[in-house]
Amino acid sequence: MELADEIVINAPKDRVYAALNDPEVLQQCIPGCEELIQHSDTELEAKVVLKVGPVKARFGGEVTLDKSGAPDAFSLSGQGNGRAAGHAKGGADVTLTADGDTTILKYVAKAQIGGKIAQLGSRLIQSTAKKLAGKFFTSFAKVMEDASQA
Repeated sequence: MELADEIVINAPKDRVYAALNDPEVLQQCIPGCEELIQHSDTELEAKVVLKVGPVKARFGGEVTLDKSGAPDAFSLSGQGNGRAAGHAKGGADVTLTADGDTTILKYVAKAQIGGKIAQLGSRLIQSTAKKLAGKFFTSFAKVMEDASQA
């Protein structure tokens, strides 16, 4: 499964990049995120509760950041396990483009799932993934706007 989108964030690129690397901001914005622990500059551990159709599961997993293209681009990859519900792994490539006082954030994300959750059907999973990505970026844009007004 692949998702791609872009969003305009009302903040300069350097602030957007910094916020995307701030575990506190990310935990606030990731739907269902209970805990986000930064182990190093490029390694994070997350605990997330997700509901996909009738299946609700707590996933634990690791995320690795590749900041070699920073601050214009970076990528992340990760994998998580929801025990009986199944497992997921994937990643995303993110690019940031300055546009005056705003930043255009583009992403392309890929994911693979297995186990019980994979049996729900690709349409349901795709629509849930799209909804979760939308929630994340809506929350992220709001956090950035609130921060710039403070």
